[in-house]
Parts: sequence; structure tokens; C-alpha cells
Amino acid sequence: MSAVRRQRSEELFARARELIPGGVNSPARAFGGVGGNPVFISHGRGAHVWDADGNEYIDFLCSWGPLILGHAPRCVVERVREVVGRGSSFGAPTELELRMAELIVSAVPSVEMVRMVNSGTEAVMSAIRLARGYTGRDKVVKMAGGYHGHADGLLARAGSTAATFGLPDSAGVPRGYAADTLTVPYNDAAALREVFAQCGEKIACVIVEPVAGNMGVVPPRKGYLEELREITRAHGALLIFDEVITGFRVAYGGAQELYGVVPDITTLGKVIGGGFPVGAYGGPREIMEHMAPVGPINQAGTLSGNPVAMAAGIATLSELSRDGVYQELEAKAASLAEGLCTAAEEAGVPLRINRVGSMFTCFFNDGSPVVDWETANRADRERYARFFWAMLDQGVYFPPSQMEASFVSLAHSEEDIAKTVRCARQAFAACAG
Repeated sequence: MSAVRRQRSEELFARARELIPGGVNSPARAFGGVGGNPVFISHGRGAHVWDADGNEYIDFLCSWGPLILGHAPRCVVERVREVVGRGSSFGAPTELELRMAELIVSAVPSVEMVRMVNSGTEAVMSAIRLARGYTGRDKVVKMAGGYHGHADGLLARAGSTAATFGLPDSAGVPRGYAADTLTVPYNDAAALREVFAQCGEKIACVIVEPVAGNMGVVPPRKGYLEELREITRAHGALLIFDEVITGFRVAYGGAQELYGVVPDITTLGKVIGGGFPVGAYGGPREIMEHMAPVGPINQAGTLSGNPVAMAAGIATLSELSRDGVYQELEAKAASLAEGLCTAAEEAGVPLRINRVGSMFTCFFNDGSPVVDWETANRADRERYARFFWAMLDQGVYFPPSQMEASFVSLAHSEEDIAKTVRCARQAFAACAG
């Protein structure tokens, strides 16, 4: 596809396809959204990664969000080396789990107690089970385009009306699993009110990414999160904020700190693991004490609270607690977004950038607002694919999908941002017209 040498990546991908479905361990890595074959990464340092052929890239994927400090930050590496040398897993409580819980509880407004798990998917599964057990209700409301992991009940799409029972959005998901999932448009409080008017007494919870990050970055309209809080409270349902992406990313206390709206349950992941597999869910003591062993709702995990992941997460959160960190991230991301918008305008390429803090998406549309799945889905995927490859060939790594978020880390330098904008000028020229 280009003159850039990627022979080693091609060889590795060919071997991987013989042993791993699609050659990848997560579908988004297959480059299906941009065409071509994926590059295999060898190592990373700071804001840069190198592939198996030795090509260097400025990385705005950041492992899909967790690496807010960049690759292999010294504070994380040193702490992990120290802890793993004492043992990688015990299946018993450790002080590191307690320290992580203290950090989360002190930072996230809604959380008085927290349970550690191993992934964002597991955190959401557990949070929904908790909501159902606490309320005695079965139905869950999610937003169209919102992704909350690959649990069966949440791989559902909307039916013909707002309150139609969900239909499976993946083979292998029984209709019964998806039937209790209702889907409404993101940023549309009126649609949610309609659903509650029809079957509010059956709804256990509403789950939402307070800043959508899996249809590209889509911020909440002014007052939207407040309306969700009001509607759920009025009907005795719980409000779950899925902050797996936004937690400790858009603010130290997550989106709920940024927007001043407190949910009943919060799910976390990504940043709190410092690059290691992790998840968590938490909320008020009165709700969380319904979990076993003190309550009747079961959830367990052999590697939950893994000491290596806890050590990496504690080191990361400690760094993020420093004064001025989020102002620095904001300044870097704003500078990059402004530069990209200017470069696109100079090239005559219609572009809309949605950004909240250090996460953003370049939507290749006519410049109109992107406020929900319907408007996000109008973006020109083919033009994004041309942009992606033009940037990759110049040494800048964006997400291999129009519908994903890009991330700025503390490791990105002013020169990284300046070079990215210079490369974008050529990339926009290549995908103009």
C-alpha cells in the first residue's frame, strides 16, 4: 500500500492467521475499518512505538486509552519490577488492593466502596448484576452506539421503536439475553422518558458512557446527564456511568467530576491498570454491600486485584494526582485539535473534531455536529481510511477505525504535536476530493 517496509509484520500476520481467529486477539486490531493488514508492534517508549520492521510512529492509539503516561514510564516500570519480584499472584488479599481502593474512593465522587476485577467487560457485567439484584428488576437501558464490553446481554441493537426489546447484535447471543436490553439514542433524554413511561417499573438501570468513546468521541449535550440522573431517580432505577474510558482520563475523578453528575454505580478500567489488565466497579456502601460475601449477589475472580496490575495502577494514579497534570493534557490536546482543524481547512477537507480533554475523534463529515450514533455513522469511513494510511506511512499512528477515539498522553511533546500537524497537511491533501 506504500513504500514503507512492513515485510516482517506481513509475515507475522500470515502466521497468526493460521493460529488465531483473524490473526488477532481483538477484532479492532485487524485493521478491518481501514483495510490492509495490521502492523505488529515490537516496543514502545514515551509517546512512540516501533513495529516489527523497525518503523517508528508517534502513537495516538495509546493501547486504546490506558497509557495516559505514555509507554514504559519509569515510575510504572520500576514499581512493577519491584512487585513482580515478590510474586505475581496470590489468590489472597494484599495491601496493594487496599491502596488502590483508597485512591479510587478518594478520587471518584460516586464511589464509597469498590471491587476490583480483570477487565472493563467484567466490571460492567458485575455492575449490571448488582443493579438487578439491588432493584429486583431485570431490564437494562443502553444507548445506541454505546459499547460496554462483549457480555451477551449488552450486544444488543435497537428494535423498530425506542422501547422495542433488543435483538442480538452478534451470533451466539440468545434472543433471551438481549431481550431485556432496551436501546435509545444517546443525547436524547426524551426517548429515555418514553421508555420509562412504558415500562419503568421493570427497568433496573440505565448504563451510559458519560462521554461516548466507542462511536468516536461524542460529548453529552448540556443538561443531558442531569436529565438521566433525574429520570432514573424518579423511577427507582440505578444510573451506571461506564467510565472505563473516561475514568481518570478526562479528569482525575472522571467525567462525573468534570460534569458534576453523580451516578449510582461507576465502572472503571484502562487507566487504573497502568497498561495491565484491570477493571473495577464501585458505588455507595449501601449498594455495594449487596455483593458477596456480605450480600447475596455473587461475583468472584481468581486474578482480581492482581498485585502487578495494582502496582502499575497505583503508580499511574499517583502521577496523575500531581498539580497541573490535566491542564497539561488539555493544552496538548487542544493544540493538536486546533492544528488538525487548520490543516484540514487549508486542504479543503471537511472535518469535525470532537474532543473532551485528552480524547478526541476526527470525523470526516461535512463539518456538521456529531451528537449520537446516527450522526457519527454518517462519517466517511473510506476517507478516514485514506487519512489513516497516509499518516501511518509518515510515522503517525491513529486508531484503525473512524469510530474510535484517539488519545493524547503526558509523554507527547510539542514536537510530536507539531510533526503530527505537518504530516496531517500532506495526509489531508492525499484524501481531498
